[in-house]
Amino acid sequence: RAHELYRSGDWRGKTIFVSLALSPTHTHTSMEEDNLLSELQSQITSLQNRIKDLEIENANLVSQLAQCRCTKLKGQDNTNAIANIGVLVEEAEPLKDESGKTRKKRSKDTDSKKLHHLPKRYIALQVMYFGQRYYGFASEAQMEPTVESELFRAFERTRLLIGDKKEVHYSRCGRTDRGVSAAGQVIALYLRSNLKAEANSAGVVSEGEYEVEIDYVKVLNRVLPKDIRIIGWCAVPLDFHARFGCLSREYKYFFWRENLDVLAMQNAGKKFLGEHDFRNFCKMDAMNVHNYKRCVTLFDIIPTSERFGGKELWAIKIRGSAFLWHQVRCMVAILFMIGQHLESADIIDVLLDIVRTPKKPQYAMAPEIPLVLHCCEFKGLQFFCSADARQALSVHLENEYKNLMLQAAIFHEALDSCSMTDDDGGRRSLRERASSKKSLHVPVLTRPTEPSYEERRAKLSSRELKQGFVELSLDTKASENVE
Repeated sequence: RAHELYRSGDWRGKTIFVSLALSPTHTHTSMEEDNLLSELQSQITSLQNRIKDLEIENANLVSQLAQCRCTKLKGQDNTNAIANIGVLVEEAEPLKDESGKTRKKRSKDTDSKKLHHLPKRYIALQVMYFGQRYYGFASEAQMEPTVESELFRAFERTRLLIGDKKEVHYSRCGRTDRGVSAAGQVIALYLRSNLKAEANSAGVVSEGEYEVEIDYVKVLNRVLPKDIRIIGWCAVPLDFHARFGCLSREYKYFFWRENLDVLAMQNAGKKFLGEHDFRNFCKMDAMNVHNYKRCVTLFDIIPTSERFGGKELWAIKIRGSAFLWHQVRCMVAILFMIGQHLESADIIDVLLDIVRTPKKPQYAMAPEIPLVLHCCEFKGLQFFCSADARQALSVHLENEYKNLMLQAAIFHEALDSCSMTDDDGGRRSLRERASSKKSLHVPVLTRPTEPSYEERRAKLSSRELKQGFVELSLDTKASENVE
């Protein structure tokens, strides 16, 4: 057999063990067979020595590869790295921050695994943002960008986030709509901490902890967009919830007074105080909301210090425990009609009486840009901002204010160069234009109405019932096909 392998060439690269059993009948071995056996044994020894040399060379290559700085092997141990020597991942080009310094690119999966063992603490963050370019606050809107999505990008970029949104017990005080701003939105979640885990279990900040704890305001504001800023943070108990723990929410709606009768608006707005059914002052969500009673605890109309061309900027302040969808904007829209003497103050009493007015008349809401979530009230929360972070925040806001004032000056210059003239070359006053608008006004109570809550629920029930029959029919057909 060995002779056949040798003649055919199949022995190369193989380890051959030759065993010859000579029967007693063999009295002699030919010289040719002895030479063949000797040659095969020599070949085996040579191959064994070659294997040892290759193993030594392999070990040297692995050692050199482990010490190499220009390349990395992905997901492989040094022991089997030579088997995948062709699969190399080059180091990515270094990233640069705003100051021009290079920083390493981190893998999200690797970072999340490394951060899970680090200490964390449950904190509340006070957030301000200008909502003009965002599709609301909540990321569930399925539109980008949102304020919430930008916040979580900042949490991940600063490596403060440990886990996903569910793991960090995230909650928010309110979800403002598209275009609405906030000066005191509050969120709560677990973030990475410099303190030991046992020091964070109480949910309070002891004296001296602020000096050693992460400066969340300063760190996050470095990476957030310029129209979103963290203005304070505080440790909160583990049972704290930003939505259900809020005692009250206060909104401000800014407007130019012009020809509005502010006193009439002020007197009419007092009718909102107390608990009422505001279904005629909101966008109804019959699927998820079944109680439309809300309590308004404060209503006021105050002037601000801003002036423009002899016009005064005023603000409507509305405070309550909770608000319905678009409730404030609907309330303001009716108040503007009263201020223009298009409707009487009695319209509020009529719309708050759901027996008399079970269906909401169709009317346009007030614009969203002037609306601001001014503050959210919580029991015992005292937000902290370090001196450095406060200084940086003040400088940033002052610069943004100056830039906007420069833009306003340019628009003012353009406005001065324009003149509204009629065919005869005379100037039309805003009062004349307002009077023409008044003649086109359709009284609210004579307008078409939206479906009532009961009609919406009935439609939803019929739709669900129809969907149930369809699903039942499909299940029946499927079971018949299976049988």
